[in-house]
Amino acid sequence: MRALILLFAVFSAVAQQPRIAPWTANPAYWQMDGEPVLLLGASDDDNLFQWPADKLAAHLDLLREAGGNYVRNTMSDRKDGDWEIYPHLRRPDGKYDLEAWNPEYWERFDRFLRMTAERKIVVQIEIWDRFDSSREHWTPHSYNPANNVNYTFAESGFAPEYPEHPGQNLQPFFFTTPGQRNNTVVLRHQQRFVDKMLSSALRHGHVLYCVDNETKGEEEWSRYWARYVKRKAQEAGVRVFVTEMWDDWDVKAERHRRTTGHPELYDFADFSQNNHNKGAQHWENAIWVRQTVPDRPVNAVKTYGADGFRFGNSQDGLERFWRHLMAGFASARFHRPPAGLGLNETAQGAVRAARKIDGLVPFRSLRPDPEAPEGSEAYVSSAGGKFIVYLPKGGRVRLKAPTGTYAVHWVRADRGTERQANVRSDGALRLEAPDSANWVAAVIRHPAPTARGSVK
Repeated sequence: MRALILLFAVFSAVAQQPRIAPWTANPAYWQMDGEPVLLLGASDDDNLFQWPADKLAAHLDLLREAGGNYVRNTMSDRKDGDWEIYPHLRRPDGKYDLEAWNPEYWERFDRFLRMTAERKIVVQIEIWDRFDSSREHWTPHSYNPANNVNYTFAESGFAPEYPEHPGQNLQPFFFTTPGQRNNTVVLRHQQRFVDKMLSSALRHGHVLYCVDNETKGEEEWSRYWARYVKRKAQEAGVRVFVTEMWDDWDVKAERHRRTTGHPELYDFADFSQNNHNKGAQHWENAIWVRQTVPDRPVNAVKTYGADGFRFGNSQDGLERFWRHLMAGFASARFHRPPAGLGLNETAQGAVRAARKIDGLVPFRSLRPDPEAPEGSEAYVSSAGGKFIVYLPKGGRVRLKAPTGTYAVHWVRADRGTERQANVRSDGALRLEAPDSANWVAAVIRHPAPTARGSVK
């Protein structure tokens, strides 16, 4: 009886704490503590929970100081560094026991959830990562039959090697569910892992869930785990929000309709893979996504682009971050190096600048203008005499605007530094950036606002 009373008290506390959820006034955005919140993020790794405590705390504090409130966390254990460990206990003979947990792995995860909760940083968890189970990462993995005492290659259906790129979807690990190959030998260990992860995560209200990292897997795999997570949350007395991240760079690809066409299962969408596109195509895609998914949040937990890597340079990364916000995305985060800017000075400046702009003219109050304005390359969102204008290379633009005087609050898009001016419209509003760098302008018909951005 005492145990039941304690369990009820825990579930009651979980149910009552403030939780991330679609904003009741506009479900295309998120809310926290009952207030709308724009999720802005950057970090130097995808599985931050594996980091040492002091390094993690400093990184989260740096993000918070810049105005950030959003990180990605894959439950990944692939050995990209010497600090990653597996969730399962390793026996003295060197074999893993999938029926026993590695306490250190789960202590790291609990610590990460506590640290992010204390700083009001929203965590988007990705449960499965296809890169963990292929090529060089499969050889030492605890799920590999060569390394555990729980099943053989014949019993599991696994092979010793999977040398192909995981995008080819040849790993049987991702075909175990009843609607696929019904591999009960492996599935029960996958379920145990998800149950263990949820036993920690469901105690917190600042967590979002994504089934996979950029998958090309079968639809049934994703649907099974989305339902599984929701069922476990319901049993715990809480509501959670789940999505899937498909790999297609083409946002109109059929595979994305598995998410966009099923709001009853997927509570938000993640279109990070649009960040492989550039310029006008990236902008048009983002607007199309926002129009196609008008009543659910659209996240971009990975913004690619960094000098020296193949997914675009640092300028591409900066522009992608801003265009998604301008198009109405509910979140944007810079991807980790070397594919993204991570939490470097440019990313910090961009997050700081976006928070300032959102404090002056909330992105959620505007709609993107699909037609390019006259003049230099620019991207515009507007409504009710308010504008946000992004000029990635400076220059001049001409906007249609009612006659009157406008306060123009310029913010350097990659630094957060500010300048102000007043401009008169005679039916056309002419804006000129302070120089040829990246600039964003919050433009408001007088009287000008004095608010500054704050992290909810």
